[in-house]
Amino acid sequence: MAIHPIEYRYGTEEMKFVWSEKNRLEKLMLVEAALAKAEADIGLIPKRAAEIISKSIGLVELDRVKEIEDEIHHDMMAVVIGITEKCSDDAGKWVHFGATSNDILDTATCLQLKDAVKILEDKMVKLLDVLLTQAETHKHTVCAARTHGQIGVPTTYGLRFAIWASEVARHIERLEQLKPRLLVGQMTGAVGTQAAFGKNGIEIQKRVMQYLEIGSVDVSNQIIQRDRHAEFVMWMANTVTTLDKIGVAIRSLQRTEIAEVEESFTKKQVGSSTMPHKRNPIKSEQICGLARIVRSMVEPELLNNTLWDERDLTNSSCERVVFPEACVLTDHIIKLCTGVIENLRFYPENIRRNLNLLRGLNMGEALMIELAKRGVGRQEAHEIVRLSAMEAHETGKHFKEVLLTNPEVMKYLTEEEINNLVDPHKYIGTAVEQVEAVIEKLRKRISHIT
Repeated sequence: MAIHPIEYRYGTEEMKFVWSEKNRLEKLMLVEAALAKAEADIGLIPKRAAEIISKSIGLVELDRVKEIEDEIHHDMMAVVIGITEKCSDDAGKWVHFGATSNDILDTATCLQLKDAVKILEDKMVKLLDVLLTQAETHKHTVCAARTHGQIGVPTTYGLRFAIWASEVARHIERLEQLKPRLLVGQMTGAVGTQAAFGKNGIEIQKRVMQYLEIGSVDVSNQIIQRDRHAEFVMWMANTVTTLDKIGVAIRSLQRTEIAEVEESFTKKQVGSSTMPHKRNPIKSEQICGLARIVRSMVEPELLNNTLWDERDLTNSSCERVVFPEACVLTDHIIKLCTGVIENLRFYPENIRRNLNLLRGLNMGEALMIELAKRGVGRQEAHEIVRLSAMEAHETGKHFKEVLLTNPEVMKYLTEEEINNLVDPHKYIGTAVEQVEAVIEKLRKRISHIT
């Protein structure tokens, strides 16, 4: 019986598989096989034993391991016994030789994290590509910008998408930077001294990680220190917060009163059980809602680094929840956001309506700057324009009408110049050039990554 929404509602199958019981067992056994090979390489165990152990791991069944765990109440020893049962001759006695549980558990977790990171990275690159495509498509789409929820000077949709793309690109860069710190395994024994491995402990650890194609800790105690994992969980929280921000923007822009953009709405989609007309931004709302869950994982993972002495077990149960949930939900949110952005519907007529909603008042800065250029002091120009703007606001007249009757303005500007200055399409500065520069830069980065 499914209980958690991840089981039936959220997440991709590829990310769910990474954190499945089956894959977890496979990763644990891969580490055990790598350990046996490394120990055989330096003569600590017989080479024949290592070969048998490596072949035997493919025969171990999850149900049998769970059956053993039910009897002995130790998950790692259940795996060790499960492998031992499948080993011929006396090779079984060399399984897990010299290792502590977390040598295997934490290193296996690294293998899972490596797979998870690859999935997340691929999806982030796809999201970046979609954002850049929208930036290119809408680099000339002039629209009303808003500060404090109020209409300001014009901007472009291309610039909005470019800003989001730059942020996503930084997250991709951060993920690349944290990989060497996150994707490491250990083989250090009971409390980190490698005493059970003897003088060859450092070499054994090195060889194990080479077989597994991951990095190696420089030093650890019984576990890999959790600052590494906390950094990754914080990366996920930071990433989904960016997507939360995008979701909030889309939800706001889809408001009935604004209605500039809209999530895709399929032919048979139902918006409300009681209001048949509704077309709700449910995907963006889901992004915003699930982002809260991912962010909530940060504190538990930070606390997983504050263990007693060489270790305690308080991190274990916590991480069985944190790692799968955070990864599955982050993956889901990225995919969902990509689809929303890719299929976003634009309403040009509403974009134009809102751009002109203030009847020219949002062009006050353009007038002020031009008056200052013509010799009026900046502060004096600000006051002249402010008084005209307040008059237009109170009377309901178009800003241009008020300006044309203001002798202080007309001393410096002609009617034609005023017409140009209140045209929002002529006051977007370097927005187009900025967008084009971002697209060129980040397209090259995508090419490098892929």
